[in-house]
Amino acid sequence: DSNENSIEAQIDNENVQLMNEILCHPDDILSKEIAKGVLRKKLAKMRHLVIPKAISPTYLDELFPQILNLFDPQVVTYNGGIAKIKEWKISCYLEVMDGGTPCTNPNEELLSVCRPLLETCDLLFIKWYKQQHACNGKPLFSRQKNITGVLKVKRLMTFITRYTPAPGEQALLKHIDGAGKVDGSIVIALPIDRWSASDKVNSFEGGGLTFWDGKDQCTSRPLETHYDTRSGDLAFIDRAVWHQADPITKGTRWALVIFYKVLKSF
Repeated sequence: DSNENSIEAQIDNENVQLMNEILCHPDDILSKEIAKGVLRKKLAKMRHLVIPKAISPTYLDELFPQILNLFDPQVVTYNGGIAKIKEWKISCYLEVMDGGTPCTNPNEELLSVCRPLLETCDLLFIKWYKQQHACNGKPLFSRQKNITGVLKVKRLMTFITRYTPAPGEQALLKHIDGAGKVDGSIVIALPIDRWSASDKVNSFEGGGLTFWDGKDQCTSRPLETHYDTRSGDLAFIDRAVWHQADPITKGTRWALVIFYKVLKSF
């Protein structure tokens, strides 16, 4: 038992050290920010949360040249199209769903480079999901009924997208992630590409994320909320929340996206 406990402690310490290198703020501070943000969003009956500079821009600047070097988009043809685009060719898939959806040749080398960031995102998603799905401040697992459990997640799909002003590449218009078949997702804004061209050339105009979430008190329609996301900004998105990556008119904009399945172990 003591060996098992020491192994668990070692894993926990490794996770904390990893997160502190990648996060912009210490884990405990970010955890409080997530909790406060979820509370505000719940009061507005919203199921998404954007945390500015959750991921360290400095860390992303160090990682990004490797992403640029390995980025190799796969051409994917979606049945019926994705946000009205039938042939999607601006994303590089690192992890794909069982059965090879949407492609059968994920970029394993890029996955290896990004793995520490992805594993940090897994931990952040669990923190957010527990808060988002706790009922009126009660824990996700009921202590009154002697039900204890560990919330785990599986990354169903991971990809990096490069938006450009070219037709069909400017945006990913209003959509639901995974056609509503995923439990939640994360979107991270990546740095402006200052390595393959100057900042002036590759700086983008437009972009950001828009959500249709909650309810407009005047019209009773979903409330439209826009975020001008920049490097390190992280969006948590709950199941079946409508949103879009807004069009850019200049430069290039990069984003990392993860689709999740939530697993509860009792």
